[in-house]
Amino acid sequence: MPTLLSSATAALAAAGVASPRVDAELLAAHVLGVPRSRLLTARMRAGQAAALDELVRRRAGRVPLQHILGTAPFWGLELAVGPGVFIPRFETELLVEWGLKQPGSVVVDLCSGSGAIAVSFATQRAGASVAAVERSPAALEWLRRNVAAHAPAVRVVAGDIADPAVLADLDGTVDLVLCNPPYVPDAAPVDVEVAEHDPREAVFAGADGLDLMPAVARTAARLLRPGGRLGIEHDDTQGESLPALLRATGHYDDCQDHPDLAGRPRFTTATRRAAS
Repeated sequence: MPTLLSSATAALAAAGVASPRVDAELLAAHVLGVPRSRLLTARMRAGQAAALDELVRRRAGRVPLQHILGTAPFWGLELAVGPGVFIPRFETELLVEWGLKQPGSVVVDLCSGSGAIAVSFATQRAGASVAAVERSPAALEWLRRNVAAHAPAVRVVAGDIADPAVLADLDGTVDLVLCNPPYVPDAAPVDVEVAEHDPREAVFAGADGLDLMPAVARTAARLLRPGGRLGIEHDDTQGESLPALLRATGHYDDCQDHPDLAGRPRFTTATRRAAS
């Protein structure tokens, strides 16, 4: 096993994979069907070694590790992911963490994708009424799969968040809106895995990455009750522009930006202003 792991690590490092040893170990654990912590005592048969070689070849070709494994970790869950859906990232857990500190039980996840936000929130907030909105047919398949597996009570809505008819039955009653929309500027460099495997419409959003934000702001304002809270993840170049955009709508107070663990601007929060 040490020799196989060393060879796999070397192949992934040569291909430019950012975490070659970790990826090699996760692929080996996947082939063996054991936790990564048990690799040192595990033995791999010839057929399994060949299977590992094939997975390493795919990963060296920059197929996302999560696509190969079929899951992505998020908030202690293993979410099903694959072609057609954005792979959830750790940074989004910060938005969920903030959301769980807010009061209320009526929650909407806009641009839900795999359902990472909606599903993780629903598993942590007992009795919450959570709705997840997604327009991509491919992403909806993954969303429905994750809801069925982890949080069957989540309401899945197939629709465009810019459509005023979406969740119209909840207008003015929602306590919390969370959103991880496409926000990367069109010209921004991204990893090979993102460029070739994440859906472009789930990643990029115009020259400044803000193309979808006005629609998010409008829809959240329609849904939220006075005093309800909004949280939106964003690019690290938007720590000033997104709060300014929300203020300019006239619908929000207390527009603040929050950093990620590296100190980079990561998400903006605001409070729905009472109608005057």
